[in-house]
Amino acid sequence: MSEIIAIVGESGVGKSTSILKNEELGIIGLPPEETFIISVANKGLPTKGWKKVYKPFHPTENPNGNWYASDKSANIRNALNRVNTSMPHIKYIVIDDSQYSLVFGFMRRATETGYAKFSELGKDYFDILDMARQLREDLQVYIITHSEEIRQDFEVTRKMKTLGKMIDDKITLEGLFNIVLYAATRWDDKKQMINYFFVTNRTSDYPAKAPAGLFPSIEIPNDLGYVSKCVNEYYN
Repeated sequence: MSEIIAIVGESGVGKSTSILKNEELGIIGLPPEETFIISVANKGLPTKGWKKVYKPFHPTENPNGNWYASDKSANIRNALNRVNTSMPHIKYIVIDDSQYSLVFGFMRRATETGYAKFSELGKDYFDILDMARQLREDLQVYIITHSEEIRQDFEVTRKMKTLGKMIDDKITLEGLFNIVLYAATRWDDKKQMINYFFVTNRTSDYPAKAPAGLFPSIEIPNDLGYVSKCVNEYYN
């Protein structure tokens, strides 16, 4: 069974930046030769030179490609299956902007009346996550998604973003993961710059989680290369 890891956060807090090596930011990143990216929003990486190492996948024209763009659940699951069965060199899968599979599906069906579409869209998204966690044992699958704030009385909590109550009542997405990391930022007065990091366990602001001892601290670099190293050392 593969290990699925959620990377959750608002837009602009370093989620996609964590994928690829960036020497300026000290990010190790995931090795492109062992990584397959599914870009749900069909949006490039915010890292200089990313197109040199990530080439579009096509089953006949470029079967060795490591970049695939689609927001449709069936296409994403087909891509997962292909990596699982036909790409043994791939050790890491990243589903970037995964929540847009829900959003784009909803927009295509926005004129439909009734609530059935919410259940169907929720199942489509669940099917992606369910398949992602049943792949080869040597695969790590990173599900990158936006967060949303839930306000109850005077308290604010965060969660993985969906389409609202109709889906949330049926699926607790975080329950499918052993590791849920929240991307966050903090202003550094001394360096006069923004620090980007992942939160690894629950705090008053972030409902993150990870097995005890997997990460050395509550805050770690926003770097999937670092995350994968910790995961591999912990389990293997």
